[in-house]
Amino acid sequence: MVKKLILLSMFVVPLILFSVAYARERQGDVTFQITIEAPEESKDVRLWVPYPVSSKEQTIEDVKINGNFTKSSIRDQGREGDRGIYAEWTSPSKERTLTLFFRAKAIERVKKDFPSKESGMTSELRKYTKSSALMPTDGKIKEIADKVTMDKKTIKDKALAVYDWVVENTFRDPDVKGCGTGDVDRILSEKGGKCADISGIFVAIARSAGVPAREVWGLRLGKKHDPEEDITGGHHCWAEFYEPGYGWVPVDPADVRKAMLTENLDLKAAQKYRDYYFGAVDEYRIALTRGEKGYALNPAQKAGPIPYGFMYPYAEIDGKAVEWLAAQKELKYKITFRETSNPATKEPAPDSSGGLSKRVK
Repeated sequence: MVKKLILLSMFVVPLILFSVAYARERQGDVTFQITIEAPEESKDVRLWVPYPVSSKEQTIEDVKINGNFTKSSIRDQGREGDRGIYAEWTSPSKERTLTLFFRAKAIERVKKDFPSKESGMTSELRKYTKSSALMPTDGKIKEIADKVTMDKKTIKDKALAVYDWVVENTFRDPDVKGCGTGDVDRILSEKGGKCADISGIFVAIARSAGVPAREVWGLRLGKKHDPEEDITGGHHCWAEFYEPGYGWVPVDPADVRKAMLTENLDLKAAQKYRDYYFGAVDEYRIALTRGEKGYALNPAQKAGPIPYGFMYPYAEIDGKAVEWLAAQKELKYKITFRETSNPATKEPAPDSSGGLSKRVK
């Protein structure tokens, strides 16, 4: 009998190991090359750059910061664990440059094994259901939230209902600059935008429905396997909601709408993307920051808070903010990615049953 059990275990254990979901990963070297074109005689030129940190989903290491700045430092930003590089130039200079290098490894984030029973909401979580000047939860937002979640009882079901509404009632507008302005009122009226717009409307409606939610401001790591890939246009914003007793769950309705545009899909044909991006995001991205729109930097900027998250480099010349939303004017930058190992595949990751990652309803 003992021999039979031993033999059985020899076959069962490998089967269990092979059926467990694995995390795909993307890793390589990221380089920011930043130049500020200010008058040569300027003595007050300042720069802030998001500084990504390691977490369960990403590893950031071998960080190097170089440039001709007068001084620089890494500063805690006082929200969501965000950090930033601060540099200043306090004497005349023909050019002002900063280079940031780091090695990044990101894994696919999959959060789909929801608990059968939700725990209660904590007071700490309630701040993620509150409104702000840039994240309204009343008026039309409240009407939509009440309508789409009317018969939903759990946080997860409410979040899914909001996600479905956003996917079905927005579209990606390729003419919008950068990642969009994130203006909730505008996207609610016009329905078209990019990732900051579409993620922002998800967070606003989710909060209005009592679902703790926040935006994630990040950077795509590219999908090519070239020796070096230009990812300057790779900034990307997605969202997360908090499932009590389980944790932060990623959602990316903007990438559903992007796939629909680039592949010319209708809602039915895009179902695989719709299923995937509720509870998962791919490994081709890192999070830079998670602080809310209306961002007050550290040290404080003279031009006042950014009406956005801290995702793009931000600069001031003689106390005035330069155009920062993917403008590439006085503030110019190039971001490159060089894959180092473990090239990622394009196939969906298996779930614990060996099938494809699916949305849990």
